Amino acid sequence: MSKRAIDLSQFDDDYRSEQPEERGDFESVPDGKYQVAVEKVELTEAQSTGNPMLKWTLRVIAPKFINRLIWRNSVITHNTLKYVKTDLHMCGLDLDRISDLPKHLKKLLDVKLEVTKKTKGENENIFFNRRIETDRTPGKFRQEAGDALVPF
Repeated sequence: MSKRAIDLSQFDDDYRSEQPEERGDFESVPDGKYQVAVEKVELTEAQSTGNPMLKWTLRVIAPKFINRLIWRNSVITHNTLKYVKTDLHMCGLDLDRISDLPKHLKKLLDVKLEVTKKTKGENENIFFNRRIETDRTPGKFRQEAGDALVPF
């Protein structure tokens, strides 16, 4: 079965008249504590080692830098299983077997966490501090988020 070539010629005139957007470098959020919602979690492989890895996309929801993204990679090895299990437990996901994880990734979406970002040299580390429990009462989460940052 051969693949048919995709014809993009219908866009040529419009493409010629478009101007590329100028974009500056996207700086990461500064070190500190943030309240985030888990926006995406993927099970993939680490490029350098081929080890399984959880790739987390976290959206800042409070108090500053709202809507900015923070990323965290959790490589899964025999030495890191304790940390991966701790993170999953904090997110409310307790599994009997790690091999069941792919079936349960969706349960991690929209979990609210307090995280700390620390940079050391070129390395940025994201630590999960605690889960922020929410109910459906409007404004309650914002209050919890604000209370978590009182010392800051």
